[in-house]
Order: sequence, then C-alpha cells, then structure tokens
Amino acid sequence: MEALAGKSLILGVTGSIAAYKAVYLLRELTRLRAEVTVCLTRHARKFVGPLTFRTLSGRPVLSGLFDPRSADAVEHVAVAERADAVVVAPATANILAKAAHGLADDFLSTLLLAARGPVLFVPAMDGGMWDHPAVQANVRTLRSRGATVLEPDAGALASGLAGTGRLPEIDAIVETLVRLLSPVRDLAAERVLITAGPTREAIDPVRYISNRSSGKMGYAIATAALRRGAEVVLVSGPTAIAPPPGAVFVPVQSAEEMREAVLQHLPAATIVIKAAAVADYRPKHADAAKIKSRQEGLVLELAPNPDILKEVAARRGAAFLVGFAAETSDVAAHAAAKLRDKGIDLLVANDVSRAGIGFDADENEVLLVDRWGGSEHLSRRPKSAIAEAILDRVRALRDRERAAASR
Repeated sequence: MEALAGKSLILGVTGSIAAYKAVYLLRELTRLRAEVTVCLTRHARKFVGPLTFRTLSGRPVLSGLFDPRSADAVEHVAVAERADAVVVAPATANILAKAAHGLADDFLSTLLLAARGPVLFVPAMDGGMWDHPAVQANVRTLRSRGATVLEPDAGALASGLAGTGRLPEIDAIVETLVRLLSPVRDLAAERVLITAGPTREAIDPVRYISNRSSGKMGYAIATAALRRGAEVVLVSGPTAIAPPPGAVFVPVQSAEEMREAVLQHLPAATIVIKAAAVADYRPKHADAAKIKSRQEGLVLELAPNPDILKEVAARRGAAFLVGFAAETSDVAAHAAAKLRDKGIDLLVANDVSRAGIGFDADENEVLLVDRWGGSEHLSRRPKSAIAEAILDRVRALRDRERAAASR
C-alpha cells in the first residue's frame, strides 16, 4: 500500500495480553515501508520486551517519560507533533480513560495530548469490559473529538470467557489506518451501493447453479470507495473474502435475495455499482430433499431470474448507475449494446475468456463506455488499481453532469 510508504507513525502498545499482536502489526507496517516508532507503557513491557520492537522497527523504543539514560527525553515528546498518525494497539480500557480525560502520567498518554495527526485506538480487553458504561462513555468522548476507535472483535478471550473484546485483525487495522491517511476524500458526500460475487441458485439442499466469480472486483471497489470517504453498502453473494471494515455488509445467496437487498438500500444510494455476476437463470423447481445419485439422467427446467440492473435503472432516481459485463468476444460491441439496453450511465466490460484477468484473478483489463459516448481502455493492472480508475471515471462524469445541470 503506497499510502503508508514513508509515513511517520507512532505505535503505542499498552498492557494487554494482546500486546504480542502488536509485533505482527509492526512487522506489517514496516513491510509497507512506514517509519514506525514504538512507545511501550510500563505494563506493556511485562508482556513483550522493547528489544523485539526495536529490532523490527530499527528505531529506539520510547517508554520512560523521564528516562535518565536519555539526554533528550523531553524532545521525544515532539515526535508526536511530527508523526503522521498515532496508533494505539492494543488499547486497554485504562488508556481509553486517560485519553478521554486528558491525563498525562506516562510517555504514551503525554504523546496522545501532543499528537497533531489522526489518532487510531484499537481496543482489546476482557469479557464485559467493552460494554461497561464508563468505557462506552470514554469511547464516545474520544470519537467526538475526532479520534477513531475501532470496534473490537467478538470471540474467545484470554480469561476463557467469550465476548466482545478481541483485538481486530491486523488487516482491518492497517486498512483503517490507510483510510485515515488517504489524501483523496472526494467521495465523502456519497453513499455507494455495491454488489459483488456470484449468486447460487438451489437445485436441492446440496447442489446449486453458480459461476466462477470470486467477488474480488466488487470488494476492491468497496475498499477504494471507503478509502475515498464514501459510505458503502456491500451486497455480496458467497465469496471467500472478508468484507472491508466499515462497510455495511449484506450477505445473500440467490439472485432474488440480491434483488431484495439492493432495492431495500437503493433509496439512500447516490452511486450504484453492480459488479456482481448474477445468475441469469434458476431451477424452476428446487427439490426439498437431496436428489439421489446414480439416476440415468437429470433434466432441469430453468426460469429466468429478475434483471436487477434494468430494474435498478428504472427506479434509481438521481443515483449514478454502473453496470458490469463479462464477455468472451466482441467486447466493445456487446458493451455498447448492453449500455443502451439497460439504460445505465457507465458500463465496465472485460473479456473473461482471457487467462489471468476477470474471474478468480487478481488483475483485470477492462473497457469503460458511458452513455455520453465516451470510452476508455484500462490496460491490465491489479483490481485495486482498476477500482480506483472506475471511481475516477464515475467522479468525473458526475461532476460534468452536475456542471451541465447548473448552467
């Protein structure tokens, strides 16, 4: 992620059993070429020693506010003013309380008062603590002042209890940090509805009709939109991808379920991007019991699924509508025809017969065609880059359309 390359970060580590996970976070941040200075609280040192963090970061570890061994201990506080962001992970209930009430009795709490850039708290605490009214009040206070506080994950905790309090996954922490440092926030006023992945149309309780869509393209668009400040609703068929943190995630199975979810969220959307590979047909009758094997033959009678894209085009109001087309030949001609037939603003078409792009791949190569007669070829590149280019095109077309309407 180029967004973190060269960024000056402070990683604050507090006294939680999850402190060992801060080592993995540090390793990932340095892999992304961020310049990370670690600040350990006194209790954090009981869990992980400073040598580990110094070795991985290549920098001195900050700890004692008045360390007699450091000639410039007070100067260390100035690193907070120079830092692009401060990340506290894990953040205990204690550090959340200190930060909320402006206490500065150790190096980390003092740094937090001096910080000028974004501050991200990543809580981790044992059963019941996260839901305590005092903790929730402190979280509200921090958020009202502009800090970002992630929601902890639910699951098994160190005490043996189960509940909400686990440190979020490293990928989710990094992604949130990337968004905080993103230089482009041009979609901050937009509510983007995105569909992704395949649908599954049941034959019986075991079997279904589907396709090869992995969902990677739609998820990449959702991630890019979130980084650019948009509110995102992601309606997704079954995939192996974790939804991007911060998105409203709506999992579905069938085309009919996807239609219902899309229509439910459509009224609030300002941009709709239909990247899902929706099945065109479904079995007319799905068996309630498993069809026994070793039959001489099986005939499936198929019925057409609803055309979600066309229905959304008719009901979208002022929302900007983007469709996708997976083709195997004559991509440009088929794209132009689908654009007209569906009544949409922008169509993204690609040749899925080519190896290494489209379904299941990490890269794509697409043709963008719009209803104003424009077209743009995006050469082969990572789907994350394709996603950014699609959003750039959407933004440019919307700006042009709004400018024309105001004249």
